[in-house]
Amino acid sequence: MSPKQRRGEATVERLLTTALRVYADSGRQGFTVNAVTAAGGVSLGSLYHHFGSFDGLAAALHARCAEELRGEVVAALSRTRTARTGVRAVVTAYLRFTEEHPEAALFLHASAYSGRLLADAPTDRTRAARTPLLSAIEAWMRPFVEAGEIAPTPEPLIEALVVGPVAAIAHRRLSGAHDVDLAGTARILSDRIWRALRPE
Repeated sequence: MSPKQRRGEATVERLLTTALRVYADSGRQGFTVNAVTAAGGVSLGSLYHHFGSFDGLAAALHARCAEELRGEVVAALSRTRTARTGVRAVVTAYLRFTEEHPEAALFLHASAYSGRLLADAPTDRTRAARTPLLSAIEAWMRPFVEAGEIAPTPEPLIEALVVGPVAAIAHRRLSGAHDVDLAGTARILSDRIWRALRPE
């Protein structure tokens, strides 16, 4: 890799890291192109060179955070053997990510960009590419569905039954509510989700 390429990668990393910090510190209203370039010591031209626009930077940051969450969940799933323990692994890993990486979790849940993901996805293929966690869970579930251990579940219901309740708890915690014990909630929630997924 040439020195120019290394500098470019370093700039991309600085912009992404700075953008996440600015969002965590200033919220949606303070998440502006000027705030990010000033905090990162990077020119506006450099940001546009690497990301095309401020929205492009936000999209890249959202994709990075989503991939980090997906990686945590997939790693947890890889250590399970049954459908029921897999459900618990998804719930536990998601809530642990929320607790251990609150800045990334906050950007996934609360940024303006996150609300546009599904609306901007014109095809099922694009939607799958933009929802790596859902795609990973669906891929993990498939053999269990084929074996009759999990009831056949359309993708929208996987999102509603598995991801939805966990995301709601995560959002509550990220909003500043500390009245929910995440570890205890993970046990209860995983049992409820498992009941919804198992065959009759």
